[in-house]
This record gives sequence, structure tokens and C-alpha cells, in this order.
Amino acid sequence: MKKLLLIFVVGAFLLAAYPASACTTTLTGKKASADGSVMVSHSDDGLGDGRLIYVPAMDHEKGSMRAVYYDGCSLGYKPEWGASETHRIVSKERGPGYNTPGYPQSVPIGFIPQVKHTYAYFDANYAIMNEHQLSIGECTDKAKVEPEPAAGKRLFYSSELSRVALERCIKARDAVKLMGELIDKYGYYGTGETLLVADPDEGWVMEMCGYDKEGTNGVWVAQRVPDDSFFVAANQFRIREIRKGARDMMYSKNIFSAAKEKGWWSPKEGKLDWTKVYGDGEYHHPYYSLRRVWRAQSLVAPSKKVSAWVEGPLTKEYPFAIKPDNKLSVEDIFSVHRDNYEGTEFDLTKGMASGPFNNPNRFEGQAEATSGNDEALTPLKGAFERPLNIYRCVYAYVNQSRKGLPDTIGGLTWFGPDRPATACLMPFYAGVNNLPAPLQQADILKFSHNSMWTAFNYVANYAMLKYSYMIKDIKAVRDQYETEAFGKQAEIEKTALALIKNKKIDEAKQMLTKYCDTNAQNILKDWWKLSETLYIKYNDGYLNTSAGVANPVFYPAWWLKQVGYEQGPLTYIKQKGEQ
Repeated sequence: MKKLLLIFVVGAFLLAAYPASACTTTLTGKKASADGSVMVSHSDDGLGDGRLIYVPAMDHEKGSMRAVYYDGCSLGYKPEWGASETHRIVSKERGPGYNTPGYPQSVPIGFIPQVKHTYAYFDANYAIMNEHQLSIGECTDKAKVEPEPAAGKRLFYSSELSRVALERCIKARDAVKLMGELIDKYGYYGTGETLLVADPDEGWVMEMCGYDKEGTNGVWVAQRVPDDSFFVAANQFRIREIRKGARDMMYSKNIFSAAKEKGWWSPKEGKLDWTKVYGDGEYHHPYYSLRRVWRAQSLVAPSKKVSAWVEGPLTKEYPFAIKPDNKLSVEDIFSVHRDNYEGTEFDLTKGMASGPFNNPNRFEGQAEATSGNDEALTPLKGAFERPLNIYRCVYAYVNQSRKGLPDTIGGLTWFGPDRPATACLMPFYAGVNNLPAPLQQADILKFSHNSMWTAFNYVANYAMLKYSYMIKDIKAVRDQYETEAFGKQAEIEKTALALIKNKKIDEAKQMLTKYCDTNAQNILKDWWKLSETLYIKYNDGYLNTSAGVANPVFYPAWWLKQVGYEQGPLTYIKQKGEQ
């Protein structure tokens, strides 16, 4: 009986505890960017489905219905809704990329009326960008109430909301309204969520959550980001006071009545503070979210001298959006995601925890390692700093939506597989006919040389053996490809634009598709070559090159002192303190 009880408890723990999908997302207004684009970025920080899928445009018969699927990003993998922990959707109706035999078919939570035509888009754990430059980013937030999905009552989570928006909308404002209407009509389940929605003209922050475990709707709010500003969210709601009648805000009709009904807010208290009323602070420990908000704002606007220290989780120290000191580029935005607090008092490349070779990765060992479970996985109380770059990131990207260019060229996703610090950005234009096959293949439980995600994850993990050395080799290959891609951008777009002006749109799309595919295939080949180079060059802890084999790379003196290197064994006499 004791053994049976133990099995039951462990099984229940595994079902309740699911990998934390804790992301960082940013939005840069068109007057804050270097090239006038509206930029959205996102790092998907939960080890799971690493595929970037191309969903083609489709025509649908009148009266047809669209399936709404459950997504494990919401409340963890649930076998009753089909698919798997490694494949978020398995269905023929979402195009070839999601038609993956050998995995359980996704089971719809429910259906909504389909539209006559749906747009093509890039999709991952959340939708990314469609053929009309509509762009989305995401982060998970802690809400007071996180309802379960229920057929006929609670159909939508942010992931499927984002997909419907890209299937049906061209403008950010329309996408926000549509997603709000879907929440109102079909209900919302899962965690609190932030979705960033942008087009070439403007960008919006939309936040949502449930407020009743058995409710049949949800609650949401949206706020426009000023064109000259930069916004960042990191697993905590960021919209504060609801201003009735404000032109830069939208919200659900029940936002005030639901808060009063739950006793969370009274009009006597003044304006409703969305983050305070519907949110539940930071995940896991102080500064899990706020440190990243501070770091991102301090990187883009150092002159503002925002403080790293605040009084509590509901601080207003960090403004909703901040005007950057200089106009921002794609490289600037992705460098934020690559950050490990280097050069600050929180620098994760320093100290004993980074080891002798300055490894910034900190494996999580307590409740922060999972969502939905608060039990410590170690008897020690404590926490490491939570960086913008984290080892369990499955992908990251920067989207550009650019006015004055045809959608085919203007929409551009710079995609980096696995964690940002060791990723290489690859360009994919909104007008491509498909995405490279290696990007659409990934299974975290299978090793595949044909998978882009596997290649990058493999190199990133291997680099942790001698990080301060290997990161230089990785950057050398990465910088070569990124510099080439940014350098070629103007020429590629000039050629595509000329074809479009001559009404050769199909030729332009084919050219862009071939360019993006060739670039990605070359990176995949060279990344596996890099993995072999790292293996040989640092084999057995030595430095091995054509100049010499087995050249020692010893530990730094500061680290040797702290681990007791000086205490022996240097003599046959027992040293003081030895057992």
C-alpha cells in the first residue's frame, strides 16, 4: 500500500507540475526604431515544441467551422486534448506543417464559425506574423484565477486567440477587438497573458485572464504603445489604471463589474488598477519579473537611471513604456534578449555559481522550475537571479512591420532557435511560400540532424562545459551569418521590390523563399560543423588545434582558491581541518 501511495503521489505531482513557460516580450514604436518599423520581440522560455511552422492561406466552404485546440502552454500537457508534450498541434486542417503522423490527433475543445479566407502566417507556441505584416509577441502572467478549459464554456487561451487573429486580421487594432470578442463570447481559460499586437502603423499591449473558475467568459484590457517608446513585459501584467473613454485604451465591458463582484475593487478606491486587481504579483520570487523589466529599460534608456530596487511587486517605478536614448535596431532588441546582466551587480557570468568558465546558466531547482506546483525541489530556501537569456528558452525572435513597403517584403521575422545568447538570427519574409523544412521539424525527445532546433540546442548545451571559451567560437560563426544577412537585406529587398513593381509578385515570393531557405540550410550545415569543432577543440578539457594537441586550459586562480585547491594534497602530513 505504501508503494502504491508513493506512485500515486509522484504521478499527481508530475501531472500538476509542468515546465514554466515564462517569457519576455517587447514592442518598439515606429518613431523609436532605427528604420521606422514597428518591432515586436518574444523569447519563449519553456522547453517544449521548438518548431516554427508555416500555415498557408486557405479558402473555406460556407458554413464550415474552425476547430479550437487546447495548448499545453496554458496549464501544461493534458492527454485528453490530444497532440503531445513535444507537438502542440497535430491536425491536417492547419496545413502540412501540423500534419505529423505518429502523434495523437489534437482534440478540439470546441468550434467557431470559419471565415471564407484565412491568411498565411508563421506559427510557433503562439502565432508570430502573417502575410500582411500583422505581428504578435507573448508572455505569461500570474493571475488570481486560472480556469481550466471546458467545452462550450471556456474555449480560448492566448495561443489560439493569436492564431485566429493572424488568420483573419490585417490591422493590430482589429486583431485586439477580435480577440476580445472571442473571449467575451467563447470564454477564456489558463494563465494570465500579455499579447503584443503590431502592424506597420501602431502597436498594442493586450492583457487577459479569467476571474471565475466556472466562468463562461474572461476579462481583458489593451493599451496602445506610444510611437516614440519601447515597451517590455516579463511574466507580470504591465497595464495599470483603466482610463474610461481614453483613445489609447480598449477593455472588456465586464472589467469593472467582475472586479466588484469578486470584491477585488470598489469605485471608492479610485481608478481600477488592472495589474493590482486582476494580477497576482510576480511568479516564484521577488524580481523574477521586475528585474528583467528594469534591465530591458536600463539597456535602451540608460540616461533614465531606472532603479534595480523597488518596494514591492506592484511598484510603479517602471513606466508602462519608455523613450529610448537612441533609436533601436533589430540587433539592439535581440541584444536585450541575449543579456545575462553582464556588467551589473547581478552579472551571472561572475562568481562561484558561474563556475571556473563564467557559465551564466542557472538551473532552477525549486518551485520556479515548474508552474502549478509550489513545493520546493530542494530543502534549501533561495533563488538565483532570473535573466532575460535563460537556458530553457526554446526560441526567440524580432518581428519588423514596415510601412511603405509591400507586405511581401515589409513583414520580416528574425528568428533564433533555442536560447538567445547562442542563437543565430535568420530572416524570413512575410511573403515566402513556405519555411525551411529543418525549422518545421523538432522533437525534444528525439535527436535529429535534420532539425534546426536540435542543432542549436546541442551546441548550447555543449558550450556549458567551457562557456567562456566556446561562446567566442559560437559568436564567430553567428556574427558572420548575422552580419551577412543584415548586409544583404537592402539588396534582396531592392530586387524583390523591382519584381513586384513589374507585377511579378509570384517571382518575388519565390526569390525570397529561396533566399531564406538557402541561408537557413547553410546555417544548419555550419552549426553541426561548429558542434564538431567544439568537440575536437576542447576535447578532454584541453585546447586542441593544428598548432598543438593537449594544451592545458587550467582553472582560474580565483576559483581554485574558493574550492580549496591550495589545501592539498601537497604533503604527507594531515592538514588542519581534514577528516
